[in-house]
Amino acid sequence: MFSKRMLAAAMEPLMLSLLADGPKYGYQIIKKARAISGDQIQWSNSKLYPLLHQLEYDGLVESYWQPSDAGPDRKYYRIKPRGKKALVKTRNEWLSMNQIFATLWTPGLSLES
Repeated sequence: MFSKRMLAAAMEPLMLSLLADGPKYGYQIIKKARAISGDQIQWSNSKLYPLLHQLEYDGLVESYWQPSDAGPDRKYYRIKPRGKKALVKTRNEWLSMNQIFATLWTPGLSLES
């Protein structure tokens, strides 16, 4: 499992990345996050929806209701052009940071005392 601080820093780019390949409703987002992370990311509704609402407020995602064959209507979320732009910027920042760590943590570097 990731630390709370690590996960908090990664939540926005993770969410935008999960929505980049198409609209999803809440449970689909939770399932996909678990699947791609090998169950290391286990968002609950209490973590998921405040983030989605904040991203919607910030103009990065939008929501809409769609009928469901399996029950009540579902609220879907999709990334907006502004969200895609933010994701590209954030992706580049994370990739740069990853490169810095890859350089610092070269194979053979002993962090044991």
